[in-house]
Amino acid sequence: MSRRHRAEKRPVLPDAKFKDTVVSKFMSCLMFDGKRSIAERIVYGAFDRIQEKSGNEPVKVFHDALENVRPNLEVRSRRVGGATYQVPVEVRSERAQALAIRWLIDSSRKRGENTMVDRLSGELLDASNNRGNAVKKREDTHKMAEANRAFSHYRW
Repeated sequence: MSRRHRAEKRPVLPDAKFKDTVVSKFMSCLMFDGKRSIAERIVYGAFDRIQEKSGNEPVKVFHDALENVRPNLEVRSRRVGGATYQVPVEVRSERAQALAIRWLIDSSRKRGENTMVDRLSGELLDASNNRGNAVKKREDTHKMAEANRAFSHYRW
């Protein structure tokens, strides 16, 4: 690991259809083995399915879902005097977005529908309505941080 300076952030190019960088990041996280065209087909298919089911603009539903899944607090392990404490800390906005994307993709992969397009569209619709496994994951994270609030003075 280089000791000279931090690695600079690379700019993310917006996606072709909606010109949105967050959608492009979402596709990159969904992608397996560099198969970007398959990831694009899944995301755009899910957006079309959302348009059919809800009648709302799919990018707006996507951003609402991300906002509902994004965590504010999380716990970090901290060793103090031989004991490990779960210390609640606030989440940086970049990390919150990354966690929300990861949780949405994981929970959509674990759903029971047949195709990934159906799974992803269902999970995005659920998350935009404050339901689903990704929102439950955020609630569990917040409950854990709330339960360990007594150790917040160990924050660094």
